[in-house]
Amino acid sequence: QRPKQKTQNDADDQRRSPPNPHFHSPHYHSFLFSPHSYPHSHPIQLNNNSIMFRNQYDTDVTVWSPEGRLLQVEYAMESVKQGSACIALRSSTHSVIGALKRSVSELSSHQQKILEIDDHLGIGIAGLTADARTLAKWMRNECLNHKYVYGTAMPTGRLATDLADRHQRTTQTYVRRPYGVGLLLASFDKNGPHVYQTCPSGNVYECYATAIGARSQSGRTYLEKHHESFPGCEKDDLIMHALRALVGCVSGDAELTSENGSIGVVGKDEKFYLIEHAELQPYLDRLELEGGGNAGGDEEEEEEKEEDAMET
Repeated sequence: QRPKQKTQNDADDQRRSPPNPHFHSPHYHSFLFSPHSYPHSHPIQLNNNSIMFRNQYDTDVTVWSPEGRLLQVEYAMESVKQGSACIALRSSTHSVIGALKRSVSELSSHQQKILEIDDHLGIGIAGLTADARTLAKWMRNECLNHKYVYGTAMPTGRLATDLADRHQRTTQTYVRRPYGVGLLLASFDKNGPHVYQTCPSGNVYECYATAIGARSQSGRTYLEKHHESFPGCEKDDLIMHALRALVGCVSGDAELTSENGSIGVVGKDEKFYLIEHAELQPYLDRLELEGGGNAGGDEEEEEEKEEDAMET
């Protein structure tokens, strides 16, 4: 049988696509991810002596890094740490949220930090305000649907779990990003007062007291020192504890005022309501008479980044 003759088209293809002698070489694919290919990458040395780069794993939330981390989730949790401080605590009869409000400039109003979800529930936010508004709208719909179907207020634990599941779904879905906001839930339902904390990773915690946001370690230190006295506190005493914890979270030479401070209260036979502006001033005057109540002690504070319009 005569061999098949090459046509003119075959000759043209061969000229256009010369064979690559290095394609089957074990060094070819390693060259694709060399430092010369990614000049701005930071190499990661693996156990098998191969080198990988960080920017290969932080472009999508569903990609694991060689160290077993989801970098996009960690970035979202960093946005919570850069938001202004928010604290929550509870007694045997009330739950209280305290927050520091930020303004983008002297010509703008302060961002709202505490949002009412239902008569028995409010949230404090630290992170991206736009993400918090989206989650607050969803939570209000969930409470409304539960009240329509069952005729009672939605249990806070169930809502907190559903909220954490909503956070978690964004960490396991392609082309979606995690919510860049942390939430503190304060409520009083048929089971008593509750404080919950959620984060972008999908974790949820029930707490006696907690703090999130920038310089929140100072407020957390105060809460840890005094949390044993919280169960027996009256409403006004609990509000004062919240303000004392917020004092140490104020950055620089700024002061806690009726303009940048906000308190949310809910309790037995009391619907959730906000204490701001002129209503907050008597508590601040009482705090000033006590000497300010430095919450930070001698704890070292890490330097925080500059305020940004997206942060709250």
